[in-house]
Amino acid sequence: MRNLIILLIIVIATTSSCKQSISLEKGSYAIRNANGMEAVFCAEGARLMRLIVPDKNGYSTDVVVGFDSIAQYASSTEPYFGATIGRYGNRIANGRFSISDKNYQLSINNGPNTLHGGKNGFQYKLWDVAKEGDSTLVFTYLSKDGEEGFPGNLSVKVTYTLTHDNALRMAYEASTDQPTVINLTNHAFFNLNGEGSGTIENHLLQIHATHYTPVDSTLIPTGVIQPVIGTPFDFTQPQSIGSRIHETDPQLIYGLGYDHNYVLDGEGLRKAAKVVGDQTGIVMDIYTDEPGLQFYSGNFMQSKNKLRKGMDDFRTAFCLETQHYPDSPNQSNFPSTLLNPGEVYRSLSIYQFSTQ
Repeated sequence: MRNLIILLIIVIATTSSCKQSISLEKGSYAIRNANGMEAVFCAEGARLMRLIVPDKNGYSTDVVVGFDSIAQYASSTEPYFGATIGRYGNRIANGRFSISDKNYQLSINNGPNTLHGGKNGFQYKLWDVAKEGDSTLVFTYLSKDGEEGFPGNLSVKVTYTLTHDNALRMAYEASTDQPTVINLTNHAFFNLNGEGSGTIENHLLQIHATHYTPVDSTLIPTGVIQPVIGTPFDFTQPQSIGSRIHETDPQLIYGLGYDHNYVLDGEGLRKAAKVVGDQTGIVMDIYTDEPGLQFYSGNFMQSKNKLRKGMDDFRTAFCLETQHYPDSPNQSNFPSTLLNPGEVYRSLSIYQFSTQ
């Protein structure tokens, strides 16, 4: 009987540690599932602020790196933490593209290029929010014609859902009244050992891509689609993130590390990547119908922003952004990002969690 009581106490303590809810700041919204997963968002940037999942011992772990308050996101030197990115995720060379021989100039905010929609991209916008039950949030935003230089009034909807099988589902939709380009994604910074746990270089990573797009010194793709075999970009088999990171392209003006687009194998909704936290045993499997996956290894994190637990130190978080390729509007051999009136842009990505 005594052993049974002890066992029950352990089970109750472990269960409660998984299902413990976090306090909500005014202006933030939480969704939950029955397994103890919890995600917290805010309307500013349709932003994922926290994502609580159980580790291999059943303890709650926040795997998304971020700030204590909503206000800190907009004022930080890194405004992309957890944000919904648009109109165009990633870079467009020189902030220029053309549609039917009409030229467009975007705002420049990353060296000579446009990054993540320009100086005032979707990460700074106040989205409308609707909660559908305990597990779903729907964000909507109207990006007006000419915003950051993009043509057309673009109506955007992003639906975030926590599913019964411990997945965060991200469904994007958009329509326009003029031809435009679009590439939506979420820019969550992950550390599967939990924020404040140190480097992500010992995480195991597998990416289901046999090719990637090499970049120039400003991180714009050269247009070549190159095999990963025989290069430090080969994650076709599980490798620690840091195992060959010092062998990456030394010409990058920002230094060594991964900030590259992977050309995903296959089509339709399929598995894109798998990451395992070396300390917690938390597994994140990524599924998407997008053609590319941007892997960023936290190379530009410079200890300039105070997070919930410590500073944003070098390579203490990583990003795996499901998306079309960078600079696609200027690269005719890349999958098109053109959206015409009467068409509906749809994109689906799923980040599923388990342990091992």
